[in-house]
Amino acid sequence: MLAKPGPAIRRISLHRVAVPLKKPVKHASHERTESENLVVRVELDDGSIGHGEGVPRDYVTGETIETTFDALSKADWPRAIGRPGGFPEVVKALEGLSLAEIDDDPRGMRGNAARCALELAVLDAYGRHFGASLGEAVGLVDVEGLERFDRPRPVRYSAAITAESKRKEVVSAIKFRVYGFRDVKAKVGVAGQDDPARMERIRRVLGRRMDIRIDANEAWRVDEAVARVAPLLRFRPSLLEQPVPHAEVDALAELRPRLGIPVMLDESLCGWPDGVAAIERKTTDFFNVRLSKCGGLIPSLRLIALARRNGLGVQLGCHPGETAILSAAGRHVATRVGGIRYLEGSYDRHILRSNVTHEDLTFGYGGKAGPIAGPGLGIAVDPELLAAMTTESREVDHG
Repeated sequence: MLAKPGPAIRRISLHRVAVPLKKPVKHASHERTESENLVVRVELDDGSIGHGEGVPRDYVTGETIETTFDALSKADWPRAIGRPGGFPEVVKALEGLSLAEIDDDPRGMRGNAARCALELAVLDAYGRHFGASLGEAVGLVDVEGLERFDRPRPVRYSAAITAESKRKEVVSAIKFRVYGFRDVKAKVGVAGQDDPARMERIRRVLGRRMDIRIDANEAWRVDEAVARVAPLLRFRPSLLEQPVPHAEVDALAELRPRLGIPVMLDESLCGWPDGVAAIERKTTDFFNVRLSKCGGLIPSLRLIALARRNGLGVQLGCHPGETAILSAAGRHVATRVGGIRYLEGSYDRHILRSNVTHEDLTFGYGGKAGPIAGPGLGIAVDPELLAAMTTESREVDHG
């Protein structure tokens, strides 16, 4: 017996949101004092409302707010989604959802932040209508080789030490040790910084047992990477993230065995073609999968499964400046998917001066966090908080 047709999308609203940060976020590729994000609001014709978020970065996926607005204004999304009679039908429709910008890009990434925001908003709206959570969507996606839990599990997030002053780095390291974190990421490769001296300070404060991985954010040329990494190895970092620019990433096939440390791709892992190329060319040991960068929930699950099928490790990462929307989406994935070695995100209260919800999704002691209950994303976006950060809006009316 066929399910009764459900509601259709009535209206899509696009919001350019300026998210204020408590302090500048600095790494080798960029420094920012606020995060310019895309928030998509989807309203169904029964009144159900959902929200999604993307973080367009032109130096990562080549997207800007302007390109995401244009991409999402072109297509007839109500027709593409239809009138699903149940939550599994929603997920099935989204499995085939793409954007022309993604399809036309050899790396399959120019449009990923836009797709992510739209996908999450649709899942949130229909999840509320059908009483289903985003975590349930994880179990419904048709993907091979993905370890999934029937019931969500608690998780632990990583801490991060950015390239700041000596005093601030030491204070951060003391806090992370006192508050029981088990792994920390440290930024390296920032101009003017003495990385060996910084790593010595950080390791001395964090102690011998702490798992410390390092992130270069494309800072080094291929011909200098080995020399840059060698002085850091005595501090026993567990992993090196994106040591060279994407334009030189293929050189990691020969360089990686000489570095003396496992390598993780980030800026060079944005779309499905990137993942396939990394495996075929043997350029990495880990995938850093971020929902916005990789196109949303479904494309991210496909990349995680690709990594696991090929014996690679996985980090579920985030963009600094994500609001509670992406924090919630990441939590649903993290609590439902196995094989994730490192987890970043839910930094909300520690990074943002204001958010779009009253719920606080910030991780607790030692990075610990529990599953999120409730339909859709399981959070309530406050219209007034969203409006206070919105600097531009565009409405696509399908009523």
